Amino acid sequence: MSLKKWGLAALFVLAAFPTAAQEKTIVRLGVTPGPHAQVWEFVKPIAAQKGIDLKITEFSNYILPNEALNSGEIDANSFQHQPYLDNQVKGRNYKIVSVARNITFPLGVYSKKFKTWAEVPDGARMTIPNDPTNGARALLLLEKNGIIKLKSSVDLLPTVFDITENKKNIKIIEIDAAMSPRALDDADVGAINGNYAATAGLDAAKDALLREDATGPYANILVVREADKDKSWVKILREAYETPETKAFIEKTFKGSIVPAW
Repeated sequence: MSLKKWGLAALFVLAAFPTAAQEKTIVRLGVTPGPHAQVWEFVKPIAAQKGIDLKITEFSNYILPNEALNSGEIDANSFQHQPYLDNQVKGRNYKIVSVARNITFPLGVYSKKFKTWAEVPDGARMTIPNDPTNGARALLLLEKNGIIKLKSSVDLLPTVFDITENKKNIKIIEIDAAMSPRALDDADVGAINGNYAATAGLDAAKDALLREDATGPYANILVVREADKDKSWVKILREAYETPETKAFIEKTFKGSIVPAW
């Protein structure tokens, strides 16, 4: 074959496999430290095989990731559940939406002083998250276990002002969710989100005095800007996450304290 024909053949090969010469799509993803970061680091090479160069940034609180996404500093985030997102969108007029469920972090009540809820004395001091949705989760968990009663008119967002009965006179203290594990040194008990509990070495399946069901409205979600929700990279990112390999990694790593939600 002549050099000219070899050159034409090479061009045909490159045309048949264009992805070999294409750069990966960069996606900037915001997460909270701990399990979310761990799972997405596992997903990162899977996404790379599908043409996504995932740049992961960790945020230490629940406010900044949505602000950064809405302003365009990042392209997606993965740290929150739907009720929290709904509250943020309503209160801050963000143009961001959920595109997939990923993992569930059952909220639990923990203590360094007591092994069971039955041991918790009257008048005990209990911390709960101070953001509306996660504080509400703690109150609903207490009500489900017969510890308090709430107004019958509340839905998924009760506040401490909706408590109508508190037989053990539990002293409820609202604090930043990220501070909850450290607050156990001073409080008697504390309601702690699953991601912060896992980061602090607490196992929801073994250590929690009370624990949410794994199912329900509090599955964490992948969120993007409304303008991006139908873009191809969103579909690819979701597919990279929702693999049997990712599911097996979550189950092996977290042993039931965090569970797949897709």
